This record gives sequence, C-alpha cells and structure tokens, in this order.
Amino acid sequence: MRDWQKYDTILLDMDGTILDLAYDNYFWQELVPRCLARERKAGLAEVRTELFAHFARKQGSLDWYCLDYWSAELSLDLRALKSASSHRVRYLPGAVEFLRNLQATGKPVALVTNAHAHTLEIKKGVAGLGRWIETFVSSHEFGAPKESAEFWAGARGRLGFDPATTLFIDDSLPVLDAAAASGIAGVLAVTRPDTRQPARVIDRHASVTGLSELA
Repeated sequence: MRDWQKYDTILLDMDGTILDLAYDNYFWQELVPRCLARERKAGLAEVRTELFAHFARKQGSLDWYCLDYWSAELSLDLRALKSASSHRVRYLPGAVEFLRNLQATGKPVALVTNAHAHTLEIKKGVAGLGRWIETFVSSHEFGAPKESAEFWAGARGRLGFDPATTLFIDDSLPVLDAAAASGIAGVLAVTRPDTRQPARVIDRHASVTGLSELA
C-alpha cells in the first residue's frame, strides 16, 4: 500500500491526513467550550459535559461536520471563531514533501473532506492547499458524509475515478471502511493525525504514521 505510485488516482483527506488535527481538536474541545461557558455564564466542566454529549449524538452525521448547524445550536458565531483561530492551522510532518512529489507525477489528485465549505476555504487560504491540489470535494455537496455509500457514489460520479486503480488516504476508520466498501482498491490509514497525541494502533487497514512515510 505504501507504493502509492502504482495507483492512477490519489484521493486525500484534509484534517488529520494533510493538516494537523491538533487545530480541530483544540477548536472543538477547548475553544468552543470556553466561549460557550463564557456566553452562558456557566461552569466550564458542566458545559463541556453537555456539549460533548451533543457531539456524540451527532458524530458520523453531516450535522457533525456542519459549521452552520453548530452555530445555530450553540448560538455562537463559529465562522468568526474559525477565522480568528485559523493561525493555528498547520501541515502535518512530511505532508508538503509528499504533495510536492505527488504533484510531480501528474496523477489526478483530489482532496475529499467532510469539512464545511467555510472551513475548507479558510484552510485552503491559510495553508495554501491550492498550490498542490486543484480539485476539492466536500461531502456537503452531496448531502452525505464520507462515512456513507451515498458520498462515494457522488464522488465517483463527479471525479470519474476507477475504484480499482484508486488510493484513498484518511485518518478516520469509519470513512476508510465506507471507501473500501464502495470498491476503492487502496485504502490507507493515518495513525497519528494529531501531533499532540500518540499514534493509534490500527489493524483492519494498512497504515502509516503519516504522509512523511510516503514522501
């Protein structure tokens, strides 16, 4: 699976694969709870417990990834909060080197993400992703998350890739499971999506610590 050059098409996740998931974990697990507690004049521990329970109920759904949904639910301007905290967006180690090598091959490459369009645009701007990748696909275009068969049918229709000659790299096991179930021949897991946390052990998919192993 690490011999990525044998594949005709490369599909890449964004957060936790190309970009450090440390930013997203900081945003949702630290910054949003603090802002919500301040807004509600409530204790941080109480707010975190309630908020994380709400997150758990929505995880894996399109709402879980929707900035507008959470802005309405929490009565917070999350778009403004994303913009104000975007200086924390960083590439994962080795990601730029991999993208440079990948670009040099001339292979079709697409970034496929569950990120909301506003979040995607912020990160494209801050990280300069357009320098390495021309095609960006968000699950919100199809009304279905990457964890679903509907997303992969839509992505295949839009991008026209052959699943038998396609490699997809992501850090989410449910997403990788769905990609494999859709017929994508190569699925590769990233075991250390957040540089602030240790690598995970993944046994049901081929894996790398990060793109640095492929650069």
